[in-house]
Amino acid sequence: MKKQVIAVLLVVCIGTGKLIAQEKDSVTTLPSISITSGTVITKAVDKAFKKAFPQAKNLKWYNLDKNYLAKFIDNDVKHQAVFTQKGYMNYVVSYGDEQHLPLGIRDKIMGAYEDYKITHVANVKVGGRDIWVTNLESLNHMVRVRLEDDELEEVEKYVRSK
Repeated sequence: MKKQVIAVLLVVCIGTGKLIAQEKDSVTTLPSISITSGTVITKAVDKAFKKAFPQAKNLKWYNLDKNYLAKFIDNDVKHQAVFTQKGYMNYVVSYGDEQHLPLGIRDKIMGAYEDYKITHVANVKVGGRDIWVTNLESLNHMVRVRLEDDELEEVEKYVRSK
């Protein structure tokens, strides 16, 4: 009987110790966070952006580490561009569909994937490079291809479940 009472007391003491530890943890406060609307950009960034995209609409700026990310629409295409604080554009990504592909690139992709339909297109311009990434779908497959310098590469291919 003494062994059972001691075991019960031990369990109660251990359980109470955990409760006390939990109470101490719950008192910890987190640092306050302030969220501000809008991002202030430098004059150099503003000038570089307006020069590169004079017709941009729905422009929104975001801080991205020490750089600035601009999200906007230009010629009915969604874009994201990253600028340094001094106004240098690191890269720009444009998102669209088949109608936004240049004809020569579209013909090259469709020549390799005749039974597919182009669903999404992204164009990445970075460091003098012009890269097209295209999603295609057929009845049984989904494919992502990458085209740069007239070289077509299949990046991913999935079999559709039935």
